[in-house]
Amino acid sequence: MTAVRRLLPAIVGVLTIAACSDEGIDKTTPNSGTGATTIAATAPVPVGKGFDFYVLSLSWSPTWCGSNDPSGKSDQCEAGSHRGLIVHGLWPQNEKGYPEYCPTRQSDRVPETLGGKYLDLIPSMGLIGHQWRKHGTCSGLSQADYFAVARAARERLTIPPELASPEGARDLPVSMIEAAFIAKNPGMTPETIAVTCEARLLEEIRICFDRTLKFRACPEVDRQACRRDAVSLPPAP
Repeated sequence: MTAVRRLLPAIVGVLTIAACSDEGIDKTTPNSGTGATTIAATAPVPVGKGFDFYVLSLSWSPTWCGSNDPSGKSDQCEAGSHRGLIVHGLWPQNEKGYPEYCPTRQSDRVPETLGGKYLDLIPSMGLIGHQWRKHGTCSGLSQADYFAVARAARERLTIPPELASPEGARDLPVSMIEAAFIAKNPGMTPETIAVTCEARLLEEIRICFDRTLKFRACPEVDRQACRRDAVSLPPAP
């Protein structure tokens, strides 16, 4: 019994050292398959106000160029540009109708130092400025935040292979275009996408997002969709 009493202080000391040695050790279980102990949070998207949802409009550039710049004088339409779907704009929308040209303390002019960062999405400073004045001013956001949200919306989308290349004229059923987008973008439904046409040519693909850029239904936008069974995709110049 005396021997046990003599050992107790030593046992307590060992246990105390062991407990202290665990302090400061990261006990977070590594993320399976990555070896990382934490997952980086996705940067939050600036949230606009004063409207119900967004429409991201993707324009089939060869159709627009054929009607508006057939000689290819603009950067968007010049020969060899090989542009297919481009961002036409990000449009604040209401359940019925949409706001436009809203009063704002922001400048009407988009400086090239800002707009130049988005020419890969919207390949014209003129179009960038027009989209800001008509639609961006109604977003409740600054110029910088509005175009950042436009990029984030575009990056939420995966373009299906059927629409990824502007090479070669072809005809596609409208239902196939919608189905291809839905297959590549989890959470998208037929009620979140509308294909529009200019006569028989593909004009735009419009995708509806809520203000945090989750896909959402938009019945009024869908009612404006092309009523043709199929559309033609002219090739890029």
